[in-house]
Amino acid sequence: MALPAPFDKLRLPIIGSPLFIVSVPELVIAQCKAGIVGAFPALNARPSGMLDEWLHRITEELAAHNRDNPDRPAAPYAVNQIVHKSNNRLEEDMQVCEKWQVPMVISSLGAREEVFSAVRNWGGITMHDVINDKFSRKAIEKGATGLIPVAAGAGGHAGTQSPFALMQEIRSWFDGPVALSGSIAHGRSVLAAQAMGADFAYIGSPWIATKEANADDAYKQSVVDSKAGDIVYTNLFTGVHGNYLRSSIESAGLDPDNLPQSDPSAMNFGSGGNSKAKAWKDIWGSGQGVGMVDAVDSVADRVDRLEREYEAARADLMAKIKS
Repeated sequence: MALPAPFDKLRLPIIGSPLFIVSVPELVIAQCKAGIVGAFPALNARPSGMLDEWLHRITEELAAHNRDNPDRPAAPYAVNQIVHKSNNRLEEDMQVCEKWQVPMVISSLGAREEVFSAVRNWGGITMHDVINDKFSRKAIEKGATGLIPVAAGAGGHAGTQSPFALMQEIRSWFDGPVALSGSIAHGRSVLAAQAMGADFAYIGSPWIATKEANADDAYKQSVVDSKAGDIVYTNLFTGVHGNYLRSSIESAGLDPDNLPQSDPSAMNFGSGGNSKAKAWKDIWGSGQGVGMVDAVDSVADRVDRLEREYEAARADLMAKIKS
């Protein structure tokens, strides 16, 4: 299936995943100017009235960039909506997204038919987070345009299935847009995601360690210093299983190897669940791909590097095919 415009003309087939607290207009604008989809959670704009200001700024700055760089236009942006019942801002935030005709809405923690329908009516597309084939089918049945399979090793709320298994099952029946998530932090992995049938690589953790990210310096450095073995999978902090940096759990006075289970009914995005330490603020989300992040860079430099890695991997693959 051909990708809908303007998502068919990206510099690289990458969506920068929306990171709670971390993704702000500076990061999103830099990602879009660099030629990849930039995204942020609507809940990052606090108080709620700030969402209108953020979308105004993003729209104006990207339009100015396009006027000045007609040969290198910015990529479109996306807004993440948490559709779980704990989000009492959803209706208001969706109205603001409609006002600005947001090109892509990424929905998480539940599939809502009215959200998919609203975005479709203003001409946008919806990509829905899923962790298995069952939830994928439900999302498409309810009207989602595409899917984001969140495979094992992804940062934040993540599933446990292999990306190979997840992509194979989804592509056996669905030919629409798919963005694969899970430990993608190198251009080689972007190419691998395409080889598995994905249209986009959904990349999160590397953007934490960028100059434009709204993250503590200690958080950025922890991403640089950590490896895949430093990621802890637990549901303690939000009631939903996710991946977090071991160093932040230890700093909160907890033993990463002996964490209690949370009550899923206490799920409240970012509240801390059954723990006094708050997810995303005190406990830092990250995926297993952090081993590929070796410095705090600008977004532009990171995209340049991903492009070099991607092109080198593609050339190497073509050479192997011809040999």
